[in-house]
This record gives sequence, C-alpha cells and structure tokens, in this order.
Amino acid sequence: MTTAHAGGTAGNLPHEPEKATLEGRNKVLAFWLFLGGESVLFGTLFATFLALRNQTNEGPSANDLFHLPLVAAATFLLLVSSLTSVFAIQAMHRGKVALLRNWLLVTVFLGLCFLVLEIYEFSVYVRHEEFGMTTSAFSSAFYTLVGFHGAHVAFGILWISVLIGQLARKGLTVVTAPKIYVSAMYWHFIDVVWVFIFTVVYLLGKVG
Repeated sequence: MTTAHAGGTAGNLPHEPEKATLEGRNKVLAFWLFLGGESVLFGTLFATFLALRNQTNEGPSANDLFHLPLVAAATFLLLVSSLTSVFAIQAMHRGKVALLRNWLLVTVFLGLCFLVLEIYEFSVYVRHEEFGMTTSAFSSAFYTLVGFHGAHVAFGILWISVLIGQLARKGLTVVTAPKIYVSAMYWHFIDVVWVFIFTVVYLLGKVG
C-alpha cells in the first residue's frame, strides 16, 4: 500500500484514492444512504418548526429576536468552510498531503468560528430577550432545529480533527482517503442544511 505522509506528496496513489478499493466505494455509497436518513430527520424538524413558528405564547417573535447581520456573518463563515473543504479534496486528488492538511485545518477553524457566533446568539436570546427553550412552542422548535444543526457542526469539527491526526500518523492511503472524502460530504451536507435554516428560519422570520 502506497502511503503519503502529512509533510509529503502521494507517490503511486490513484487520482481518486477514496474510490480505489471496493471498501472505499462501499463507504461512499453507505454514506450517501446515511445522508438520506439525515435529510428525512431534518425535514421533520423543518416541518415542525414551520407549524409552530407563530406559536409564541406572547413571548418574543422571530421578527423581535433575529439580528440578520450576525446570522449572515455566521452563514458566510460556514459557506467559506465548505469551499475550503472542496480545496482539501482537490489537494487530496493531486496528492498534496501538506496542502490537504492545511485546508482541513482552515475548515475546522471556520467551523469553530461559526459555533462561537451561534453560541453567542443563543446566549443573547436567553439573557437579554428571556427567550429560553421552554418559553413557547416557537422557541422549542427553534432551539431544537438550530441547536441540532449546531450539534452536527460540532461533530463535524471533531471528526475532521481526528482525521487530521490520522493523516499525520498514517499518511494518505487508500484507507484514510475514503474517510476524508466522506467527512467532506458530511460537511457539505450541514452547509446545505444551514442555507435552508437561514432562509426558512431567519429570513422568513424577519419578513413574516
């Protein structure tokens, strides 16, 4: 098995090492099925939110709460992190292991910045707006949907961080490449979900 360590360049690895073995192709296919299940789960949460978004129980409404510049900044960070994960996969396909590692690190950093902004947003709602998880049906639906997505982002950050460690220890191989590839698929998925959250929860909340 050809190995390329984190400081070097892949030697005889194929152009798409994540699909070089049957195991790697099966991992990619299985992960598509997993994302299908995740899509159904998020679809259910979106439907619940839309059904409850006007049930404020005389508490704050979406128009009262949301500060779009802050959410737009968080959205920008997450979308850029999706681009950096694309650059990481391109570097992997070119066998540029150090560049792959660096783009993964940037992706993790941007994801952390997104989480910091989201935690700050939640803290403002709870401390200054008295908008907690049990304030209303709207607040419960909001925190469940957005918080569930935030948990996915946190998991993605942890996952990619572990893969960076594996890349340093084991190098880029036909075993580690599928793991990196499916982590990028996961990251794109949570970015797409956030675009829907930004549109359905925040933008519609302000104009509605």
